Amino acid sequence: MERLRRTMMFVPGANAAMLRDAPLYGSDAVMFDLEDAVSLNEKDTARMLVHNALKNIDYSNVETVVRINDLKAGGDQDIEASVLGGVNVIRLPKTENAQEIKDVEAVIERVERENGIEVGTTNIMAAIESATGILNVREIAHASDRLIGIALGAEDYVTNMKTERSATGEELFFARSFILHAARDAGIAALDTVYSDVDNEEGFRNEVQRIKQLGFDGKSIINPRQIPIVHDEYAPTQKEIDNAKEIIWAIQEAEEKGSGVISVNGKMVDKPIVERAERVIALAKAANIITEEEL
Repeated sequence: MERLRRTMMFVPGANAAMLRDAPLYGSDAVMFDLEDAVSLNEKDTARMLVHNALKNIDYSNVETVVRINDLKAGGDQDIEASVLGGVNVIRLPKTENAQEIKDVEAVIERVERENGIEVGTTNIMAAIESATGILNVREIAHASDRLIGIALGAEDYVTNMKTERSATGEELFFARSFILHAARDAGIAALDTVYSDVDNEEGFRNEVQRIKQLGFDGKSIINPRQIPIVHDEYAPTQKEIDNAKEIIWAIQEAEEKGSGVISVNGKMVDKPIVERAERVIALAKAANIITEEEL
């Protein structure tokens, strides 16, 4: 089962207190931001803080991500500090073509080789934030075996498109659809953009419902208050859980009998149905609705 990424919370790299408290927030992933959230005169300090946090703080099962600067603006130093700290994922901002992914991969591999880290340990995520990036997103999604996901960065994207964000999100539908199709084609995760009005709970919940229905794996967030809302919306219903349990039990029964045929209530169960059931169970476990003993 693939890793759940319902929530990926932005944490400013220069904020030592938030770096320390990040594993307590309850998000599936935390993203330490060395790019837009850090002023030019704080870049070196933020890089050091993130490196030390990664090395010394136990983030347990929380996936750690670092959003780096462009390689021409200190991104190579960001990568080195993050990889040596033990980060799980390097996130490249404003990605517009596959070569940018390959360039980042080359730096990661060099750092891994030079420091005795198993090559391939560090994964990559790409943020798509422009029309050019959207039109190249399929090539970007296939650019590296390290790439585990692509994310929409809406603020820069709508500026590039000469529009602004609306309550309905219709200006993002094309970009979201392209990203989703590219992610599914490549077999990687798709993360939606942030919702910056943290006091508008109803608007945020509506957007989460919309992107879940589209098929996104999760959402980038900027405030801990948004985490339970996303997790609540992604939690499966009892009917979905019951159906998934029946499928899982049928798989277990077929394995015990040595049968390759799986059926539930007289109907054959194929691979897509199995995958859907496994995801429902994973979401139910993550939401503490069911336990391993119930399966």
